[in-house]
Amino acid sequence: MKIDKYVSVFNIGLQNTFVYRWNYFLRALFGLIPLAGTVFLWSAIFKERGGSLHGYDYGSMIYYYLLTILVSNLVTPTEDEWQIAADIREGQINSLLTKPMSYLAYRFSIFMSGRLVYTFVTLPPIALIFIYFRHYITLPDQVMTYVYACISMLMAALMQFFITYSLAMMAFWILEISTIVFIVYSFEYFLGGQMFPIDIMPNAVQAVMKWLPFYYELFCPIAIFLGRLNGAQLVQALACGNAVSAITRLSAVKWHRHLACGASGRLACRT
Repeated sequence: MKIDKYVSVFNIGLQNTFVYRWNYFLRALFGLIPLAGTVFLWSAIFKERGGSLHGYDYGSMIYYYLLTILVSNLVTPTEDEWQIAADIREGQINSLLTKPMSYLAYRFSIFMSGRLVYTFVTLPPIALIFIYFRHYITLPDQVMTYVYACISMLMAALMQFFITYSLAMMAFWILEISTIVFIVYSFEYFLGGQMFPIDIMPNAVQAVMKWLPFYYELFCPIAIFLGRLNGAQLVQALACGNAVSAITRLSAVKWHRHLACGASGRLACRT
């Protein structure tokens, strides 16, 4: 597989995505509004109960939510599922499948270009928020913490892309996939750690969540960066995250393989 054509797709994706830079900037800016509500909410909670909550004080809780904003902007796909579903629904995917390129790699190139532009545009407002709450920020002392957090974040990005790709492929059977997408996103929002840190929940619930992909999409990289996963827990989190990421990749590749087989006119393909 020649990489030159996908580099060209990546460059085209950069140009197309950069057209909507103000849309991304405003989305990131207004996406910070829930943070204000979160600050007041946890301020009231800690003021009422006093002390800490499962190792979190008010400052570390605010720091956690700052990191959720940063990580979600780095790894979460932006409208990729709607674009893929539109390609399928409008028949544009046929022209792409007949070309000598992988549709999966084509979409991944666009995903990477979109993440790059989105990160570039949204970092300034996020940086201002970090500066405002700088008194609550404590950076890790060990270099390997940054390495492990980046590895976990890379797996989270791949996981989210392949889940998005697999969901979008359902447009072959369902005219409108929005209901399914919103259901999955609701689980991601609740079980991925955006509403609250997963490790404040009972141990039994945490044990169940570690078998779900949502745990590794957002909470895991943040917990590693905050130093809340160490030793055996860190190894287990990286191993399980890699396994879950591999499963989502396999699922997306299987979708793509059957799609390519159908496009080439074969009635069946080997699994």
